[in-house]
Amino acid sequence: MVMKNNIKIYTSALVIFAAITFSGCESFLDKQPQGALTQATFPTTASDALLATNAAYATLRNVGYHSGTFPILDIMTDDARKGSNPNDQASTIGPYDNFGFTTTGNELSSWWATLYEGIKRTNVVIEKIPGIDMDAALQTRYIAEAKFLRGLYYFDLVRAWGGVPLVTALNPPTKLERSSKDEIYAQIEKDLVDAIAGLTEKSDVPTEELGRATKGAAKALLAKVYLFKGDFANAEKYAMEVINSGIYGLEPVFTDANGVNGEHGIESVFEIGALGVEAEAGNQFANVQGVRGNPNRGWGFNRPTPNLRGSFEAGDPRMKGTIIDLGDVLDGIVIAGDGITPDVTTDANGTILETECYNRKVWTPGNDVPSQFNHNRRILRYADVLLMAAEALNENNKPTDALIYLNKVRERAREGNTTILPNITTTDKNALRDKILFERRIELALEGNRFWDLVRTGKAVEVLGPLGFVNGKNELLPIPQTEIDISQGSLVQNPKW
Repeated sequence: MVMKNNIKIYTSALVIFAAITFSGCESFLDKQPQGALTQATFPTTASDALLATNAAYATLRNVGYHSGTFPILDIMTDDARKGSNPNDQASTIGPYDNFGFTTTGNELSSWWATLYEGIKRTNVVIEKIPGIDMDAALQTRYIAEAKFLRGLYYFDLVRAWGGVPLVTALNPPTKLERSSKDEIYAQIEKDLVDAIAGLTEKSDVPTEELGRATKGAAKALLAKVYLFKGDFANAEKYAMEVINSGIYGLEPVFTDANGVNGEHGIESVFEIGALGVEAEAGNQFANVQGVRGNPNRGWGFNRPTPNLRGSFEAGDPRMKGTIIDLGDVLDGIVIAGDGITPDVTTDANGTILETECYNRKVWTPGNDVPSQFNHNRRILRYADVLLMAAEALNENNKPTDALIYLNKVRERAREGNTTILPNITTTDKNALRDKILFERRIELALEGNRFWDLVRTGKAVEVLGPLGFVNGKNELLPIPQTEIDISQGSLVQNPKW
């Protein structure tokens, strides 16, 4: 694939933002080191501008970008448990099953540092590329891509930690305090609006450049930002602009929405490209969740719960499109599983806590570890946009319009079987709100949405309280203690942590 270029930028953490080492490379997915560059001499040419822009994308394939390696956002919900074998990461990731984690976990510090590393890379593009003598259209596009990515990275930060340090320049103060949540959201909105103005539509992106940010991706992300803010008028506006563009649609087969057959396809609004190699060109996000044992695909974390399994309506094909069970045959490969993982785990009362099963949405054809790295993670897909539109329309007192987009998602899920998943017909605002949230759970299960959906809709205490969720505390994650220590008191911990 052309145009998948990258720069490696090594940073320790937020407080040493100005210390950077660059190494260039020719291919975004298949990189060869080309030497060291300094911030004073890079970027200065048009080719440097491309490298710098691709460096901003490269953060997406850093395993730390994916909530610090582990899918903790799913594990904290009723959709998943830690998984893997009982002893693997039991003391570190196991506590996410019951909100018993602490401020000192490496996964949190890794996620925080990776996001700020990505922001640093976007700031290089936004600040330095305007001064380069190069093609004006490319210059505009690169800056817009960087602003999209900066908005994406800050959106993770503000959802996970609330107000965080706001860094939009290459040489910030060495001691940074937290900006307010509103200030972070204002920056995200500005970046995404700017990105929309400078990006092209997906339909205008050459095949060899698919994976770059587009107008549709920026609009879909902005719709999600407004949904989180409770600004349903703007959420409707931007979701509907994506829908009315006519560029996107739903894959006829549900598994293709996240699978190899749908890579950069009609449903993909923004995804992270990867190769099947155990290196930076691959994506370890899927390996962490891949089938453990036989076939040997990965670590087996993010195990679907009996609660999630039981939530699917009768006959819904999405259940088997979401959960891999022992004995399943995928692409000719029999799933035998992990010999040291119990087939069934129960509590003291005999209640089933989990069965050995895996996340189908990260499956890629193959029977070894490298092929599992070949998964393209979908960050935004069209089904999500349809459900965002449905939610916003309902909140804006347009239930009849909301039903159109909700039922489009259910229609695809049927895959032609008209005897299952009947259309939703209620126009009662409260009832429809619950139906849409339920559909989001089922359609987007194990894709990292459930925790934040419950928090933003005020349902977290009701749904996650039995798992240990504490009101007024667990809406946000704790700021990594290492960052607080290094900040010399400028960073203040989140409430109750």
